[in-house]
Amino acid sequence: MAEPGHNPHSSARSRGRTARRTTRLLWLLLWAGTAFQVTLGTGPELHACKESEYHYEYTACDSTGSRWRVAVPHTPGLCTSLPDPVKGTECSFSCNAGEFLDMKDQSCKPCAEGRYSLGTGIRFDEWDELPHGFASLSANMEVDDSVTESTENCTSSKWVPRGDYIASNTDECTATLMYAVNLKQSGTVNFEYYYPDSSIIFEFFVQNDQCQPNADDSRWMKTTEKGWEFHSVELNRGNNVLYWRTTAFSVWSKVSKPVLVRNIAITGTKCKAGSGDPLQSSWTLTTQRMYKWAMPKICDEDLEGAVKLPASGVKTFCPPCNPGFFKTNNSTCEPCPYGSYSNGSDCTYCPAGTEPAVGFEYKWWNTLPTNMETTVLSGVNFEYKGLTGWEVAGDHIYTAVGASDNDFMILTLVVPGFRPPQSVMADIENKEVARITFVFETICSVNCELYFMVGMNSRTNTPVETWKGGKGKQSYTYTIEENATVSFTWAFQRTTLHETGRKYTDDVAKIYSINVTNVMGGVASYCRPCALEASDMGSSCTSCPAGHYIDRDSGTCHLCPPNTILQAHQPYGAQACVSCGSGTKSNKIHSICYNDCTFSRDTPGRIFNYNFSALASTVSLAGAPSFTSKGLKYFHHFTLSLCGNQGKKMSVCTDNVTDLRIPEGEAGFSKSIVAYVCQVVIIPSEVTGYKAGVSSQPVSLADQLVGVSTNMTLDGIISPAELFHPETSGMPDVIFFFRSNDVTQSCSSGRSTTIRLRCNPTKAVPGTLLLPRMCSDGTCDGCNFHFLWESVAACPVCSASDYHTFVSSCVAGIQKTTYMWREPKLCFGGISLPEQKVTICKTIDFWLKVGISAGTCTAILLTVLTCYFWKKNQKLEYKYSKLVMNATLKDYDLPAADSCAIMEGEDVEDDLIFTSKKSLFGKIKSFTSKVGGLR
Repeated sequence: MAEPGHNPHSSARSRGRTARRTTRLLWLLLWAGTAFQVTLGTGPELHACKESEYHYEYTACDSTGSRWRVAVPHTPGLCTSLPDPVKGTECSFSCNAGEFLDMKDQSCKPCAEGRYSLGTGIRFDEWDELPHGFASLSANMEVDDSVTESTENCTSSKWVPRGDYIASNTDECTATLMYAVNLKQSGTVNFEYYYPDSSIIFEFFVQNDQCQPNADDSRWMKTTEKGWEFHSVELNRGNNVLYWRTTAFSVWSKVSKPVLVRNIAITGTKCKAGSGDPLQSSWTLTTQRMYKWAMPKICDEDLEGAVKLPASGVKTFCPPCNPGFFKTNNSTCEPCPYGSYSNGSDCTYCPAGTEPAVGFEYKWWNTLPTNMETTVLSGVNFEYKGLTGWEVAGDHIYTAVGASDNDFMILTLVVPGFRPPQSVMADIENKEVARITFVFETICSVNCELYFMVGMNSRTNTPVETWKGGKGKQSYTYTIEENATVSFTWAFQRTTLHETGRKYTDDVAKIYSINVTNVMGGVASYCRPCALEASDMGSSCTSCPAGHYIDRDSGTCHLCPPNTILQAHQPYGAQACVSCGSGTKSNKIHSICYNDCTFSRDTPGRIFNYNFSALASTVSLAGAPSFTSKGLKYFHHFTLSLCGNQGKKMSVCTDNVTDLRIPEGEAGFSKSIVAYVCQVVIIPSEVTGYKAGVSSQPVSLADQLVGVSTNMTLDGIISPAELFHPETSGMPDVIFFFRSNDVTQSCSSGRSTTIRLRCNPTKAVPGTLLLPRMCSDGTCDGCNFHFLWESVAACPVCSASDYHTFVSSCVAGIQKTTYMWREPKLCFGGISLPEQKVTICKTIDFWLKVGISAGTCTAILLTVLTCYFWKKNQKLEYKYSKLVMNATLKDYDLPAADSCAIMEGEDVEDDLIFTSKKSLFGKIKSFTSKVGGLR
């Protein structure tokens, strides 16, 4: 029983693949060791193979229905001089029952007396030794089968022939008995087995040549209770691999009883020899390494010390089809139809809500793809030779020997056009329509060179990248920005020396894989989620609006948050929206981050605002002159576009070499690069003799704006301050950080560019561009470019904090207010300096007179008010005293005194008291004594 949660199918496949890789490696090491001994002449002298030391096999049938008969040694490397391959019988040829195919003369002969033949089948009933064509492999049950000790402990755990049957292992290792056969028609496999012990897991299954198990096979065998049991499985036409696999579990130290298998019969193949030993007339899931002399042959193998041709016939497993292809019944690889995908086996249609990611992915090199061709170009006269430049070798393709070491070994891949995924919206800012990625390696003893070139619409190939000398296994990616018919070319030259002969045949270039995305008419290795649109026919894939990502679960479109950009080729989930860098913002369709020529710097005392609109136009800069080894003068020319324009790249660098060779009036083709910053090599007109200078080798130095900051580091890009003369104004530089998409041999992370904007009031607009003092070509390492742009337009926007206010004294009734910029003036634009203000004012004498007059008037007014209120108070005191006296008279009921001289409202005593001639003090005293008497 399998452990809970463990898939025995997947683990078995994994162990099978590991075993197959181990077997291939052992064969490769064996062959390499043999070849090495033959080459050095230190090994034993090989003798010519005898008939008993080899047998014949047929190769796979080609598209015309023909094949070859080849000799295969029983033990590779023990003998040499095998018979040459000869034309084989037709693929439809078969022997009748009772006959066997004699491979020596390729004819059917009757079986000997006491022998039989199945005609179109084979049978294995003698197990004195492991029959030819069978393989017994072992593996450890552990998941991590990379442990050496565990692997070595299972090396002896295999199926063992026991005369009339073959027996399995009985330990806790996995033993696999494997047999591969190519059926020319549908057939069957049947055998007898004895399976008495349930402590052993016994499985039998059939896989096609792409490791796909049959859907109707009974994988897990049942234990036998009454002796031998019979088992039969239907087989399909084509390649089939039969597996008998056992794994034992030693419970309570019990020794398990082995599984026994006998009488294996397969129908649907070719004839079987009457002796019972099968003649493998079919090409199984293995291929043979055949050796032949490179043509034209310009060496003599009969001379003393000459290297002999290694023995042919070493078997290795055939690689599967490339992703997006499937293998047909005649063992050829065909593309899957649109809407389906494949990992190199059967085609499967994409599930609902997904779309195929079309392209071409080549990682298996059994044959050269139909859209690729190879040739050899002479390095002397540049003529094409009728030779093969590159050879396929299973998991890679490598350069052939060629006629001379300075020949160019050419490999070309042609792509008819590109079609972006349905879910990706067209974007005028992001011009990437596809990309090509390949993994390569160069092994060189001298100054070899590998060129990668690209041609558009049958135009001349243009070198994109060059690798010199030996390079380890690495990957390279190139972005295609134009939807056109494109040719990709790899050219390898062992040496540039014009010498005949071949001294460096061991120098080689290898390509392991090539992957081109979004190819028109391409195939798919997987399906990606897409946005869904409801229709009468059901849900179908559609495009999301610009700036929207796709929700994987619901298939709906969602708008990216502000100031984020959408990864156009991976628009799945909210994580597809990437935040813009410091000092940048996104455009309306969330496709690019750009700077609108403004920037703000916040300090504790003030916020500095910048406006670089005056620097938005493109500017150019030429480096110092350089000279080639032969004295040819040239220099690097740079074009920069800083900001604004809604993120549109404005710098253009052109290769006009082609145009100069075309007569005037005829249309030519110029290779142009559009970027934020680009570089081109200029050869002056006085050197070339043309009317204008030659512009060539345009290179993009800045494809995307990473951010804007006053810090010297941003997102891994560094702008060292010591590269330029120090600033003296105290105002920090504002740095624009750019990155290029091109990944080159020396710049594995791509190129980067920094532009320092320095406030310099003495530099009028547009200012001055400078290159680093120590690096006249703008870079000190070839990957990171640096520029200094000094200009008054790089200063902060002027505000009220940038000027002083002066108020003059009042002179002749006039006062002036004057405004002056602070020195040095470190601002540009913004508010203007206010004009001088003139106001009417009075002198000090005038205001003194006014003050005295006002004081005098105030004193008089206060005196009058004092007198008034004092008089008023006296009357109030009299009335109060009168009220007191009247109240006293009422208490004694005295009669009122008649008086006719006093009118109503008059008060005699008022006159008596207050009209007397007494002093103020006397009056007060009299009034006090009067009040006392009344009491």
